[in-house]
Amino acid sequence: MTDFTGRRILAIVTNYGVEQDELVVPVEHLRGEGAQVTIAAQKDEPVQTLVGDKDPGRAVDPTTTIDAVDADEFEMLLIPGGTLNADSLRLDDDAVAIVKSFAATGRPIAAICHGPWALVQADVVSGKTLTSYPSLATDIRNAHASSWVDEEVVLDRSNGYPLITSRTPDDLEAFTSRIDEVLSSQSQHA
Repeated sequence: MTDFTGRRILAIVTNYGVEQDELVVPVEHLRGEGAQVTIAAQKDEPVQTLVGDKDPGRAVDPTTTIDAVDADEFEMLLIPGGTLNADSLRLDDDAVAIVKSFAATGRPIAAICHGPWALVQADVVSGKTLTSYPSLATDIRNAHASSWVDEEVVLDRSNGYPLITSRTPDDLEAFTSRIDEVLSSQSQHA
């Protein structure tokens, strides 16, 4: 087991439409390894997750709100998917600013499924190779990514920051494994 005691991870979500396992699995995994994971939602009320973009999932209590969070306090950003979540998140100026902050300062970002829409909106995929839910491939290519690939997980360390991307909840084991790898290789953010 990896020990990430003292490591600080930020997950950004909307309050409705997050794909349940894409939020819950990485958060519980990282917390189980000792990391402090902060869930920042748009509003200070329970996050209603969905399963398969349609069936109600677990309600998750956020730690704080996106507009109140200080991105500089965290060393990795987690962006779960869910079509409704990701579509709303990319229109949230505070969320987009957080994505830009992580990329600009070289801190890792992990995005799964539709989560990379926020990366496209923040204009931080140029020159990167990444994956996502297949319907985002054209958006990602149009945002000047070097390529979109159909693989369970992709780690691209080019262009200033490590980016981990995955396609669907079926890829969560590979996604969390790559998150562990990147966190293990990073020095702790002060």
